Amino acid sequence: MPAQTNSHANLLRDQTRRHFFSRCSMGLGSIALSSLMAERSRAEEESSSQSPMAPKASHFPGKAKNVIFLFMAGGPTQLETFEYKPKLTELNGEPIPESLVAGKRFAFMDSSHRSNLLGPTQKFQQYGENGTWVSDLLPHTAKIVDELTIVKTCKTDLFNHAPAKLFMNTGSGQFGRPSMGSWITYGLGSECDDLPGFLVLQSGPRGPRGGAVLWGSGVLPTTYQGVPLRSQGDPILNLSTPASISDAQQRQLIDSVRELNLKRLVETGDQEIATRINAYELAYKMQSSAPELMDTSDESAETLDLYGIKDPNESSYARNCLLARRLVERGVRCIQLYHTNWDHHGGPTENLQQHLPQNCKEIDQASAALVMDLKQRGLLEDTIVIWGGEFGRTPMGEVRQNTGRNHHIDAFTMWFAGGGFKPGLVYGETDEFGFGPIENPVHVHDIHATLLHLLGFDHHRLSVRFQGLDFRLTGVDPARVVHDLIA
Repeated sequence: MPAQTNSHANLLRDQTRRHFFSRCSMGLGSIALSSLMAERSRAEEESSSQSPMAPKASHFPGKAKNVIFLFMAGGPTQLETFEYKPKLTELNGEPIPESLVAGKRFAFMDSSHRSNLLGPTQKFQQYGENGTWVSDLLPHTAKIVDELTIVKTCKTDLFNHAPAKLFMNTGSGQFGRPSMGSWITYGLGSECDDLPGFLVLQSGPRGPRGGAVLWGSGVLPTTYQGVPLRSQGDPILNLSTPASISDAQQRQLIDSVRELNLKRLVETGDQEIATRINAYELAYKMQSSAPELMDTSDESAETLDLYGIKDPNESSYARNCLLARRLVERGVRCIQLYHTNWDHHGGPTENLQQHLPQNCKEIDQASAALVMDLKQRGLLEDTIVIWGGEFGRTPMGEVRQNTGRNHHIDAFTMWFAGGGFKPGLVYGETDEFGFGPIENPVHVHDIHATLLHLLGFDHHRLSVRFQGLDFRLTGVDPARVVHDLIA
């Protein structure tokens, strides 16, 4: 009897276990399977019906929908461009008050030559309805000051190039954070289905210090990273189809790879696979759209003259500005232009006497033309144009082969146009030397918060969770929307 009881107990236990896990329609196994199938179904539906770059709704209606960032890599001097400081001319060569430099850090200066003031090396004049001061180095920009919002009290945290570029682009000096363009396309998607939503154009003698991390996607899916366009040869490396492959063969290959990737996406739910699917399809479309974009032969002679382009096939900042306008017309969300060699310390290749005027000549006409061209085509209202670098330059001279200026993070100038910015505004004021703000300082995080606001985002809510942390463009330090800058 005891043996029989044990036998019945064992049988009941086994039957109950089997019943619980495999026979009961409401068992844990069925629940888990149902949940898994639902996730797979959602993944398959999302991957097959919507691209990761499809247009998305913002938190609230924004004034702008596109951004063009004209990035002057190296840190342009505000004291030879937009900051008119007659006191510097008066006190040229005199020591700067110790109270201003005490406790400050500079990239290269030591106590032997960091304290003497350097007067402006250029002349200034007033332009526009408000009498805005602009250097003679920027005659074309001077003509459009009534379209610009000029902020003279920008402030950043890092004084060396690569970290400061990272900070301006990602809100952090650490690697692995998403760039501003990545955040914008993550939040808004793109209105262009045959070009990437975030594109990068470069000019100057070399690339910017920091490289591809400046337009990387960081903790966001890689579909949102910036894609550099080359000015010569194929716009993107490996874009052209080999001559031995027909269009039909290529289409068959892409479709087959897509099916395999879809199966893997359904199994894993890994969004990087969705990125890969989108990348293959986009690359196929770009084989025709990218060459068409780069071919500016359809632009009128008047437009080419406006930008100062002598050869439509030239590789230059001016041509990149024209391409930026063409990209906005095609619905690309974010375009970033890097123009290098603004690090005017006074060395043999970057000094205030020879190379600063050369740099300004390369960018002045085209930057102004871009704003005017966007406006006359009705695109400036929806497009934010930004001009500036990672930091500014000191009021003190730095002695090398020639006298230049060192990196300066406490006050520098940027300008903005279109997309809801208040035109004809000069915002913020610095002391008589241009060393620091005396009213209305604007931190880099404030700039980011204001840009996101104009695009329709609460910068606190545009975030992504990664490894237990919520990442956002404005970081964790206090940041504010500067409503005084908004029309």
